[in-house]
Amino acid sequence: MSEEDESMSEQSNELGLDFILSLDDVPSKLPPHLELFKTRVLCSNDAPIHTDTIQYSGAYATLGVDNSLRLDSFCEKFKVEVKRLTDSDIEFDMIGIDPAIANAFRRILIAEVPTMAIERVYIANNTSVIQDEVLSHRLGLVPIRADPRLFEYPDNAGDEKNEKNTIVFKLRARCQLGQPRITVKSDKLKWLPNGSELPCEDAKPNAGSKPKTFTSFTCSQDSLPEFSSNPISLTYTDIILAKLGPGQEIELEVHAVKGIGRTHAKWSPVATAWYRMLPEVVLLEDVEGEMADELKKKCPVNVFDIEDIGKGRRRATVARPRDCTLCRECIRAGKEWEDRVSLRRVKNHFIFTVESTGALPPEVLFTEAVKILEDKCERVITELS
Repeated sequence: MSEEDESMSEQSNELGLDFILSLDDVPSKLPPHLELFKTRVLCSNDAPIHTDTIQYSGAYATLGVDNSLRLDSFCEKFKVEVKRLTDSDIEFDMIGIDPAIANAFRRILIAEVPTMAIERVYIANNTSVIQDEVLSHRLGLVPIRADPRLFEYPDNAGDEKNEKNTIVFKLRARCQLGQPRITVKSDKLKWLPNGSELPCEDAKPNAGSKPKTFTSFTCSQDSLPEFSSNPISLTYTDIILAKLGPGQEIELEVHAVKGIGRTHAKWSPVATAWYRMLPEVVLLEDVEGEMADELKKKCPVNVFDIEDIGKGRRRATVARPRDCTLCRECIRAGKEWEDRVSLRRVKNHFIFTVESTGALPPEVLFTEAVKILEDKCERVITELS
């Protein structure tokens, strides 16, 4: 086929499609039942159905509906609404995104947002019943309140441990003879802004010179402007580390460095990060009288309420659909209840909950996750260009 024939064929196809779409009988949007299957997960008594997301641009081409993803449409529909914000957790709605993007944010929050955590433990003395390895593991999981954005990764400085990549704490606790057993908590960890105080084992003592330690700080960390107003501390001071009996003692020094949760869970900045699709509860018919009372009693999370509609009549209403956990108790009594109540999930509406360990505020954690995802996208574009 010649180029002229090909161009004529393309023009005829375009004109034919425009002609078809201009006909009155051709729908410009999806029928209600297909729109429902596309945007909702339907939860029956047995299992959820229509759980897949239809991404193929030509999925509804025979109906004349364009299913392709357009940037202008995405920008118009995408929204983030904060529902609850405290010092330790945040709940927000992310509307207009694909489940893959929502899951990407969750995985980045858990495994790729950096924090500071204890990596090296130098034990000078430990006569307690807890083994050195177990004590070191417990210390590594103690969350540290320090902004990781102010520190460098330890690999960037080679083997040098300086004020830009290391935080040093010391712990010394002793139970005196004749005294009752004591509990050693994380408040015994004291920040050393000037660096390590333990001399290196391979260091040769020189008369009149300061012994070489495990760090090489050029200045005190508390003299830096970023730490003078916001000193480094522990998120929780009541974490139990060990218990000492009379005569037992622990003396050690710990070094915290920057890392990510993918390497070890101690660097994960969140206690948990999870999401769920927005529940949608629809009454397909009026539920009145004793059936309304029965429906209200069925729900363990109190989604339904009873309203007075006059003349002694009462009707069930959906008062708190967001609280629905899709336990399906309201539709388990038989098919007649499935015909009255429809349980759904909105496919592109996600309720995110992020609980911070305290290194960074929860809203900052999500902002950092967005930046990391943006960097990943830029790297992909660079590699493809």
